[in-house]
Amino acid sequence: MNVLSLFDGMSCGQIALNKLGIKYDNYFSSEIDKYAIQVTQNNYPNTKQIGSVTEVKGEDLPKIDLLFGGSPCQDLSKAKTDGEGLNGDRSGLFWEYVRLLKETKPKYFLLENVVMKKQDEEVITNELGVQPIEINSNLVSAQNRRRLYWTNIPEIQQPKDKRIFIKDILLNEPFQLFRDERIEATKIATKNYVKWDISNKGYYSQQDRAYYKEGKMCCVPKSQVKSKVNVIELDGTYRRLSPIEVERLQTVPDNYTEGVSDTQRYNMLGNGWTVDVIAHIFKNIEL
Repeated sequence: MNVLSLFDGMSCGQIALNKLGIKYDNYFSSEIDKYAIQVTQNNYPNTKQIGSVTEVKGEDLPKIDLLFGGSPCQDLSKAKTDGEGLNGDRSGLFWEYVRLLKETKPKYFLLENVVMKKQDEEVITNELGVQPIEINSNLVSAQNRRRLYWTNIPEIQQPKDKRIFIKDILLNEPFQLFRDERIEATKIATKNYVKWDISNKGYYSQQDRAYYKEGKMCCVPKSQVKSKVNVIELDGTYRRLSPIEVERLQTVPDNYTEGVSDTQRYNMLGNGWTVDVIAHIFKNIEL
């Protein structure tokens, strides 16, 4: 089997295939981030890196059996009221996915993206010819992460809830503890976390909160991850999650991302997939 992964990142799709024991002859990775490529090659040295998606041509590849990717979502997120959608410079790379889907004609395909405005979702659905299924990673991990998956892999259902919570993914030794009297003076408790406003901004940013261990973490973001995934350790003491703990939020093997700086580890994890969701989808592939 030949696999083509577009926007491959640190190769979460390859982790999922290996977790399932699905054998493949060639894994072609289209990626441009040098740190993500380094991590991929550290773990899967036989990966064939083929560069930017804009330069990949189906005619240069052997018969592709499985094509997948998560095209950039920055212009699509419902949180962005001014997003350019599928016409944006980044999220417009979806059309490169469509081009290569037509050029390679794989037996199976998968596209992942964020929950988006309905008009953009309908465009993608019409182009791919299948309805998306929405899956929240909180069913298989300690992280809330709602995503849409378009695929022709048959009979995809919701994963069973594994009931994994933040407390289940924490290391015994805290990575970094912090406290601040200004937090205690301004904090407000909610159902899932406490939030604070030590800068007197009048609003509460994502990095100004810490989550209860008995609950679920927020969606691992794409940037400044370290400051945005905080846990309540003790009264008045808080804990930042380590790269390994964030790997566990994404159901990535411990230390998979080692070999680059912590900042790069966090960033690529935020850009990555929840491996166990992808494995749940791939398990229905018939070889």
